[in-house]
Amino acid sequence: MHLISIRNLRVDAAQYPNVESQIEEWYKSIRKVEWNNLEDVRQTYRDAEAVGNFTVFNIKGNAYRLIVGIDYQDKTIYYKYFLTHAEYDKGKWKNDSYF
Repeated sequence: MHLISIRNLRVDAAQYPNVESQIEEWYKSIRKVEWNNLEDVRQTYRDAEAVGNFTVFNIKGNAYRLIVGIDYQDKTIYYKYFLTHAEYDKGKWKNDSYF
């Protein structure tokens, strides 16, 4: 899978230095897979879930949420948001037009 944009994800995650290694591990793993649907994603990340048009990953024991859009046909992942669990629960990210 190809991620657009790893640079923005790294910038956003840099606010939380304790997650750098988890983000890099996630990035390495997604580059090696070819997901065709959410069930494929769950083979790698069992806690991944679809919320609206997004796929949400739990990072660092559910302390953070990584929100992406996945185009399975083009094998492309679009980075959208990296939030703390509390920010995620506020739901402002659901105002995104892609949601």
